[in-house]
Amino acid sequence: MAVKVPIPKLGQSEETVTIANWRVKEGDTIKKGDILFEVETDKAVLEVESQFAGKLLKVFIPAGKEVPVMSICAVIGEAGEAIPAVEAIKAAPAPAAEKKAAAPAAAPAPAPAATTASVPKSSGKALQEDVRFEPASSSGPSPVDHKPNPSPRARKFAQEFLIDLNKVSGTGGASGRVTEEDVKTYLETSGYNDRKITPVAFNVARQEKLELLALEGTGEGGRITLSDVKDAVMEKPQEMNTMRKVIAQRLTESKQRIPHFYVTVSIDMSELAAKRSELKAKDINLSVSVFIIKAVALALKEFPLVNASTDGKSVVRKSKVNVGVAVSIDNGLVVPVIKNTDRKDLDEIQAEVADFSDRARKGKISPDDMKGGTFTISNMGMLDVENFAAIINPGEAAILAVSSALPTPVVKDNQIVIRNMMKVTLSCDHRVIDGAMGAQFVNAVKQKLENKKLWDSMV
Repeated sequence: MAVKVPIPKLGQSEETVTIANWRVKEGDTIKKGDILFEVETDKAVLEVESQFAGKLLKVFIPAGKEVPVMSICAVIGEAGEAIPAVEAIKAAPAPAAEKKAAAPAAAPAPAPAATTASVPKSSGKALQEDVRFEPASSSGPSPVDHKPNPSPRARKFAQEFLIDLNKVSGTGGASGRVTEEDVKTYLETSGYNDRKITPVAFNVARQEKLELLALEGTGEGGRITLSDVKDAVMEKPQEMNTMRKVIAQRLTESKQRIPHFYVTVSIDMSELAAKRSELKAKDINLSVSVFIIKAVALALKEFPLVNASTDGKSVVRKSKVNVGVAVSIDNGLVVPVIKNTDRKDLDEIQAEVADFSDRARKGKISPDDMKGGTFTISNMGMLDVENFAAIINPGEAAILAVSSALPTPVVKDNQIVIRNMMKVTLSCDHRVIDGAMGAQFVNAVKQKLENKKLWDSMV
């Protein structure tokens, strides 16, 4: 019996997903456990296994389409079996701020025959070069075309000469319909006929649906060259992927809603560097990040309000210390969480960090790996950064930005010496944390990282 395959809900907060890639195609034989497709959520790209065996009879959702979770994406059954009816896939809901009334559809332009065209010369000035090209096919939209019902000849003319119809004043009828004559008048009055463009550049601009008057020419006499068109193509808006959209939305909300303030201290990492060298001689390799994570976890136990959250009306003190560690990946950022960080040994933290980093960069991190965080560390220590401040992760009260440990002249015992100094900056939610507490917390982290005896007792 044919079965409908839904896109599973992969996390509590996921409402929409995008199928990033189908790993099978219609007609393939599917075994239970085979990977059917990969989905892109706001956090990662995840593989979805088949729960059924049989032939892949039909695929309903193509790669790249964002749809609500639990939408039916395919049917698996026996060869030749009837495909059951499936409801039309609804488009993924747009954010409220982006919902706008749809513009009225423009009448389709008839497909023009191949011609050789030149710019109208009614102004007495011709485009500096006669440009030979095939008129743009009517199968695609004109560069920008939202005027109410422009005439088919006006639309065709605008497509051929790379004109933005929004900038053309219409004189046709009571509605101000844009006519072919209106477009020709626009060419004469807009300076279009004075523009110079190479034939190759013109053809590429037409293929990319660029507006000629918006192009800046850097060639001799202001001529628009292929290089200029390529620059314009590079600057065309590119839609964000799902993860980037969610990062933008959440961090914008965080910055707007949470009153941030910042506290920075410099930490002498020289003794810790010596401790790591000592351990390495014993074949014990622990990264600097592991010590930072542990020091933060211990400090969070001392300052429970830093490990809290608020909705602006009440404060929730978290009973667990679950430290999230920001990991940069190709298409965004994920924050896997080390649960009960304060209770774990350094080698346990090291193993979890390595595993998370490896799986995150392979797109194998799961939503469960990123649940339950109470505090986040953003570490740019490996990127040669002197100092930075991070935006608080929604649902938390603070985040620690960790910079690079750099050789720095400092005063020690009334003498100037070179020490490996690392700046850390705590971003605080002022609704929960006051300045004094923020300062006390970062200094507690500092004292732990500079305390070699503490690490001697742990390793």
